Amino acid sequence: MSARTMSTTTTTSARPSSGGPKTAPSARKNGQPPHPSARPAFRPTASLTPYSKRLAARSALTATKAKEKEMKEAKETARVERVAAIKDKRARKAERERFERMAETMHRRRVERVRRREGRNRVLKS
Repeated sequence: MSARTMSTTTTTSARPSSGGPKTAPSARKNGQPPHPSARPAFRPTASLTPYSKRLAARSALTATKAKEKEMKEAKETARVERVAAIKDKRARKAERERFERMAETMHRRRVERVRRREGRNRVLKS
């Protein structure tokens, strides 16, 4: 029996030196670092702030959103006005060129009469 215990003691004394690759004591056996420390328990903080403070913050947020919406609407109306001005300018230019082409073939007075008639028709349509 003593021989058995001796053989196990001699083998166990030789094993600790062959523990695998040398790593830091905080690392795992496979060499990876352990997970970070456990997260603290979830404790809701909503009830810690007073209701009046939360209400004030909420009203400030709605005021900010309303201001942003107003600014976006103003920006959009400015853009629509610019687009309308560009379209109007192009239409005037196209009409001027059309009358110039008419003037090449027709008499000046006839072109003026057509222009006046079209102006009256445009006023009646709108």
